[in-house]
Amino acid sequence: MQNNSVMQVPDNLWPVADFFMKGLGNEIDFNNEADLTILIKGFFFLYLTIVILTILAFKFGFAKKLPPLKSAVVYLVLIIGTFFITLLFGMNLPIAESLFVIASVLGLYRYRLYRERNSQNS
Repeated sequence: MQNNSVMQVPDNLWPVADFFMKGLGNEIDFNNEADLTILIKGFFFLYLTIVILTILAFKFGFAKKLPPLKSAVVYLVLIIGTFFITLLFGMNLPIAESLFVIASVLGLYRYRLYRERNSQNS
């Protein structure tokens, strides 16, 4: 008979997920409150990281300024969508790492564009 209250933790997590899930060991016992706390806290921080990086990528990449209501709808969809993405793929794929690279490249592009526009106006 298989024990359904224990889940194996993969040993090949991506760096950000591995950082947030540090302390879990090789398996999670769902009856152990300490393991469950680490899992929920790690998932929450991974989710928060992905949400922040997604919002940054959106802000840096979207050139047109949106009205407040449309902007609120976009952010709400981003927050809901990233929850499901984190839940399904957050541990197995480098989502946070990819979003970090995307936000960095778009941020550098925006900064250079800002400097170029300021130098042309002066």
